[in-house]
Amino acid sequence: MSSETINLATSRLEAAGYQVSFGKYAFENDEFFSSSIEHRLSDLHAAFSDNSVDAVLTAIGGYNAIQLLRGIDYELIENNPKILCGFSDITVLSNAIFAKTGLVTYSGPHFSSWGMKSGFKYTEKKFNDTLVIGGDHIVKNSSEWSDDAWYLNQADRNFMKNDGAVVVNKGVATGTIIGGHARCLAALQGTNYWPSLNDSILFLEEDEETNLALFDRLIESITLQPGFEGVRGIVIGRFQTNSSVNLPDLIKMLKSKEILETIPIIINVNFGHTTPVMTFGIGAECSIQTTGKVINIKMKGHSS
Repeated sequence: MSSETINLATSRLEAAGYQVSFGKYAFENDEFFSSSIEHRLSDLHAAFSDNSVDAVLTAIGGYNAIQLLRGIDYELIENNPKILCGFSDITVLSNAIFAKTGLVTYSGPHFSSWGMKSGFKYTEKKFNDTLVIGGDHIVKNSSEWSDDAWYLNQADRNFMKNDGAVVVNKGVATGTIIGGHARCLAALQGTNYWPSLNDSILFLEEDEETNLALFDRLIESITLQPGFEGVRGIVIGRFQTNSSVNLPDLIKMLKSKEILETIPIIINVNFGHTTPVMTFGIGAECSIQTTGKVINIKMKGHSS
């Protein structure tokens, strides 16, 4: 993360009324572009122990958040509930913490995301809708979206018209949100950190490292999990252009699975590795309803 991004993110958060502080080891860098397991655990536990901290924003994603699961003091987190927000690799932390403590965690912008100069208004509004305003709110589509490497060149942005979410299977469903980045969620399968699928709605997204065949395998593996019969609905985020997953092929793949045919499914929704994104709670209650081309995802916001 560049110093420019850090400064922009800090100033934007402060302009929004937040006081920003950093973990002791937040700026360390190893081969995984993060600090050691011990130092990350130290920062996480310190944040949850600090009564002056209301929310913890993860710096970036990556690959190694799963290294922390054995060392997390889940009792500490359960006894000191506060907001934890991030996406991508943070999916393993969000779902594990919810599974172990019942604390609602959040898939939403990283700290670094706040350093985006343009194209951030929708993301900021949905962050505030969920975590500041709270209560039920309807998720609406953004007018445009982008899949460029904004963190490399803030001046060279390419925004495309958002054609909106697409219904694969019609229906109505209510349940507890589970999910985030699909491969990170799948990494928890067979462990004590896997959340219950009972009366759940799966929110799944992927990044540019995937393709249709890999995503098909991920979906299939989740349907094989004990308790999958408890899944009431599926919501899938927008795919990055480099993933080569197009909507017609994705729909065909999902339609080919008999086990999914009675489950309401909505795809191409505003979350994942493109921008902008909405913020939603892992463990929060959600209802989805599809009526023709009118799609509502009604989520309860942060209430603690």
